Amino acid sequence: MCDHDAMDVMQRAGELNRRQFGALGVGASVIAMLPRAANAANTSESEVTIKTPDGTCDAHFVHPTSGAHAAILVWPDIFGLRDPFRQMSKRLAEYGYSVLTVNPFYRTQKAPTAPPNPNFQDPATREALFKLAGTLNATTHVTDTKAFVTWLDGRKEVDKKKKMGTEGYCMGGPMVLRAAATRADRIGAGATFHGGGLTTKNPDSPHLSIAQSKASYLIAIAENDDKSDPTSKDILRKTFDEAKRPAEIEVYPAQHGWCAIDSQVYNKDQAEKAWARKIELYKKALA
Repeated sequence: MCDHDAMDVMQRAGELNRRQFGALGVGASVIAMLPRAANAANTSESEVTIKTPDGTCDAHFVHPTSGAHAAILVWPDIFGLRDPFRQMSKRLAEYGYSVLTVNPFYRTQKAPTAPPNPNFQDPATREALFKLAGTLNATTHVTDTKAFVTWLDGRKEVDKKKKMGTEGYCMGGPMVLRAAATRADRIGAGATFHGGGLTTKNPDSPHLSIAQSKASYLIAIAENDDKSDPTSKDILRKTFDEAKRPAEIEVYPAQHGWCAIDSQVYNKDQAEKAWARKIELYKKALA
């Protein structure tokens, strides 16, 4: 069963609209204006492939040029693996992390999986994106997590003595919660940004996996997502409390999609606040 709840959240929140689809080329100019890490590490990046039980995943891997470091697994939003996410991951690597950003739709299509400047008003574009999203579910999240964590642990650039982090945007939010439960032995931090479908009425709702994790969390919620589903944050707080997992849960005064640098609802001030909270989480949980 696909994550229809996450897809519904994306549609209700307005992420898949014409305004946001028109911004895929602005990421480079945005990232150039953002502050770099203090003592930013020099980095090396490459396009890589990862064997999974379901095929071969194309991904981007970036890391400091020397040494072994804590790994971060990044799940993009519905627009998939693209240059703005590569740029965001490179910025993260400058803080001293080895960062893998995956194409979640590799079973169906290699990246890029969204056309340049797509128009959601076009029925064919809309149908194609939701068709891709519909190929993913709780089972694929678990399968992919196992493969990606194993791949990272096989890299000399990854310090296996340190816990991993994982972060996800929009539909990547459920992947974070399930990944942290699937490899609780390795994942010590999880961050979601305008995550869709974190709490549902389904028996495999992502939030039900929290009790199996050993991670600390940052849950950054968009203002319009909260208005659409105001009880979700309360369910999350209760679930984290019962599982005795530390979690920072906050509704940001920004719209769904505000952290992606190529979104036209990108909110620099609020995105930088969420970024800073993420870095603080990783510093504490992945030391």
